[in-house]
Amino acid sequence: MAEGGEPQKRKRRGGDEAPTPRERMERGYARAEQRNQEVREGLEPLAEGQRPLVVTLGAVVAGLICASILIAYLAGAEVDGEKPELTQVLAPALIMGVMAWGMWRARYWAVLGFQLLLVFLIFSAVFGLAVQASSVGQFAATFGLLAVTGSFFYFMVKAMARIQMPNRD
Repeated sequence: MAEGGEPQKRKRRGGDEAPTPRERMERGYARAEQRNQEVREGLEPLAEGQRPLVVTLGAVVAGLICASILIAYLAGAEVDGEKPELTQVLAPALIMGVMAWGMWRARYWAVLGFQLLLVFLIFSAVFGLAVQASSVGQFAATFGLLAVTGSFFYFMVKAMARIQMPNRD
């Protein structure tokens, strides 16, 4: 430290003072915030009743999962040789149904909840690739799951930004 408790500036070869790590970090944050602001200004708010395509696809997928859970239960599907309890079936079906409804109406909370489920699937797929995949078929299926969930997650980020934007009329 220099006199007076101030950090000492390093000199470059040409005699110029090199920025301190803190100054470099502050400049980096300023550049990142400028880029973020430019991206925000380039986004178009959603029109009334509009929803991004990825959110529509997410709503359809969530609705199909909800329906498949209920249909499988009504068809007598068994888990480990036993029919599951009704509450074990209704809870996930209700969650997926509410999420499908929320995404269909372009609600931020529903997209955020769907992304949370995607994160669990992404982590599971990565774990499956690293530890569980013991055949080419398992590897391909797990990699496919990772590709689909990762793509959904990536494209939903921009959709979420558009959903929470105020109208700029």
